Amino acid sequence: MKLVFEKMEAFVLRTQDYGETHKIVTLLTPTMGKIGAIARGAKKTKSRMAAITQPFIHGSFLIQPGSNLATIQQGEVIHSFRKIREDIFLTAYASFIAELTDKVLDPKKYNPIYYTQLLQTLKWLEQDKDPEILSMIYEWKMFQAAGIAPVIDHCVNCGRKENLSHFSIQEGGVLCSSCQQKDAYAFFLNENLYKLLKIFSWVELERIGNISVKEENKRILKQLMDQYYERYGGYFLKSKRFLKQMDQLQDRN
Repeated sequence: MKLVFEKMEAFVLRTQDYGETHKIVTLLTPTMGKIGAIARGAKKTKSRMAAITQPFIHGSFLIQPGSNLATIQQGEVIHSFRKIREDIFLTAYASFIAELTDKVLDPKKYNPIYYTQLLQTLKWLEQDKDPEILSMIYEWKMFQAAGIAPVIDHCVNCGRKENLSHFSIQEGGVLCSSCQQKDAYAFFLNENLYKLLKIFSWVELERIGNISVKEENKRILKQLMDQYYERYGGYFLKSKRFLKQMDQLQDRN
């Protein structure tokens, strides 16, 4: 039987121990989407597999496909995202981005743009762009990937494109001034907040400039997106919980 091997770029989303010496690695690839692969001996500290199967590694891998799990034969690091690893706050945001990607993306419905978006977001994190804004934009892209993105270009109730003044978690999008009574708990959107939601929706991550957001607007956006995710996301994310704990610590300081 002829063995088949494929060489591909991939990003390590997460790992889990498998037996005493092995790991199961979840990879995001530009060609095959999200795949699981076993890395034999990766738990051994002196193993060459140990270095290339850490979370957040962007590498080149030689993989033997399998009916269930693939097998990583060898690999080399392209980008280790070292700066992120050495900063607990950046690590927390990167963990959220990776975990959200893993939870949301369906291996059977894959678009290569997700791979590009993930790598670009982490590169921006290394370049000191606002991690809170980056993570919110990325979360919005994952809403779109999952088919649960809110409606923001017209009133979700009547379809009107003018006087869009409130955001409704309950209705799943923006409401115009005539329909805002549909949800007594809808968030009021000032002009800047609505503009930011539109940016989150259409901006390409490769083209993000320096987006400056007032702390109060940032707080409202985070609250809005957290509540939206809790209603429509359906996934428990440990990393999101940790980010909230970090925010609480910063507020106390």
